Amino acid sequence: MTQGIRWGILATGGIAHSFTEDLILTGHTVQAVGSRSQAAADAFAAEFGIPNAHASYEALVNDPEVDVVYVSTPHPFHAANATLALNAGKHVLVEKAFTLNAGEARALVELAASKDLLVQEAMWTRFLPHMARIREIIAAGTLGEVHSLLVDHTQDLPDDPAHRLNALELGGGALLDLGVYPISFASELFGTPDTILASATFKATGADAQVATIFRYAGGQIATTLSASDTRGPNTASILGTAGRIEIDATWYAATTFRVLNSRNEVIETYVSDVVGRGMHYEATEVERLILAGKTTGEILSAAESVTIMETLDAVRAQIGLRYPGE
Repeated sequence: MTQGIRWGILATGGIAHSFTEDLILTGHTVQAVGSRSQAAADAFAAEFGIPNAHASYEALVNDPEVDVVYVSTPHPFHAANATLALNAGKHVLVEKAFTLNAGEARALVELAASKDLLVQEAMWTRFLPHMARIREIIAAGTLGEVHSLLVDHTQDLPDDPAHRLNALELGGGALLDLGVYPISFASELFGTPDTILASATFKATGADAQVATIFRYAGGQIATTLSASDTRGPNTASILGTAGRIEIDATWYAATTFRVLNSRNEVIETYVSDVVGRGMHYEATEVERLILAGKTTGEILSAAESVTIMETLDAVRAQIGLRYPGE
């Protein structure tokens, strides 16, 4: 926890509950919440003991007791809601996927830079301790040259056509809700792909049900990802190098265990997570550190990388023929 930074929670859905619960559990200051109705804001505030409850997003971002706003609305509203907060002079943590498309992402990053404010994508996995340890192992050369990533994010989610996850007008589908995790992981390891191959299946609503990708990079690396909202798979990840590999257990994108094996298939390190709560507070701690240091972008996940990830997601969508209403 970093002292002195006060959070405002924009929207009161499931992910906002998870994030706020972790912040409260680990001693961060949640000062305000904003919803589209006073009743919803009051209920959320009462649940978590939040002092200020606002009946609109506008009132939340203009609350003088808020330093940074967490945007937790559905994907199509991220850009507008984050813009609202930035224009009110607030730093912003925006749920992933960062925006609906790369054009929105670039505009958001440019606005934040023009106002000397922080805008950070809430890819909470990047900030978890087991991922930090994995970065250390790779940097130390333990795996040799890293050549490949194999990763899935597959869930058996509701089939109700009215559910947000199946509604194109809300950015629903496997890619932006689930696929962003492994695609962001590939970006962290290898950067922006040189070539992209993608294939998908779709639900009756037009939302993508399964998306498989193969990325190839300038250095010859290959990453393969599978995302699905209609079937649950192992939800594991493997990083393969010339001198060894890392096997990340389920659920790889949450606090979990992993093993490092050498080229003789011997386990040389086992990592066991001891995270309190879900672990979403780690991204909040990093945001607070950056704000207090006067920085407008981070090193673990920069605003520029969030834009390139959105460009990759756009390229995948172009290949599978997925467009959202209004694009």
